[in-house]
Amino acid sequence: MPLLKLYIDQQVAHLPQVVSIRSRIDVPAVVVQNVQEIFKSVSSSDDPAQKGKSVLLLTRNKGAFVKKCPGTRAYTCCGYQILHIGTFCTMDCSYCILQTYFHPPVLQYFVNHDDLFLELDNLFLKKKITRIGTGEFTDSMIWEIWTDLSSRLVPKFSKQSHAVLELKTKTTAIQGLKNLRHNRKTVVAWSLNTDRVIKNEERNTASLSARLRAAAKCESWEYPLGFHFDPMIIYDGCEEEYRVVVEKLFSHVSSKNIVWISIGTFRFMPPLKSIIQKRFPKSKIIYGEFISGLDGKMRYFKPLRIELYRKMTSWIREYAPEVLIYFCMEDDEVWQKSMGFIPQDLGGLPRMLDKSAARICELNVG
Repeated sequence: MPLLKLYIDQQVAHLPQVVSIRSRIDVPAVVVQNVQEIFKSVSSSDDPAQKGKSVLLLTRNKGAFVKKCPGTRAYTCCGYQILHIGTFCTMDCSYCILQTYFHPPVLQYFVNHDDLFLELDNLFLKKKITRIGTGEFTDSMIWEIWTDLSSRLVPKFSKQSHAVLELKTKTTAIQGLKNLRHNRKTVVAWSLNTDRVIKNEERNTASLSARLRAAAKCESWEYPLGFHFDPMIIYDGCEEEYRVVVEKLFSHVSSKNIVWISIGTFRFMPPLKSIIQKRFPKSKIIYGEFISGLDGKMRYFKPLRIELYRKMTSWIREYAPEVLIYFCMEDDEVWQKSMGFIPQDLGGLPRMLDKSAARICELNVG
């Protein structure tokens, strides 16, 4: 959906980032004193998620820019850090948790970058291996057409040797990365799915082939890569189609340049079901064999998950026996039955990921 309106929080109207963004966006701009009025306007629409994608609010992040990933004790967490640059997304995936996570969902971009870079400086001073990414509450690369954030973040990370930045996306908006000095401290990562899921459930995203071509370009620019098969959807014929995705992936990029591949199946908080039914009436993804998990999310019946995971890991291993594969938010039983070990056998999942990042991104582990 095209951007229709730009709102600017009066408190940040003077900042250089705002001036730069305004010059790139050819839509009406309104300076507002009370941003809550924007939220109320979006909330009152028939489809808040759709309305929220048509307006952009430039405002201040009043909390922390660097945050811990909101995992849960019931499942193995990867120890990821979030760089909280903004919220929501211009793309429109049926399964997107952001439709319920923010109330209401509004495209917000935080422009107090002096605070952001100060927090990064403090993070770098710790000289501790850190994996941090901008793609938790938004897509990392949708902002490229409006902002210069990546062109500032990537060189920033290139000057230190203990942290790695992950830019995760379903877009092909990578051209701005081409000539940046990155020193292999930025991982460019893509969410992958079958052609059928992308066509039916991931509106306004790049095709699978386009994503993989973009990944190959980034590899040619010597960026390390990451891939996330999450959420995998179980449907008739899905196994063969996911195997095809794996084959296509390794026909485009080298396994030796992949830092990690995550795998996870579709899971959702119960309130998301009615939103999907209303916004995506043709979607069938909520009618699978689900049970309530330990975190309150609806999950595929565990034997179904394990069976798919076993096959998926074996297909990946055929092409990339050394690549780190990990599960996003699964328990020890799933790990053991799918992979033959649990993360604690290897020092824990965060350590596994840190070691892979250190090796492929050339981090200083001393």
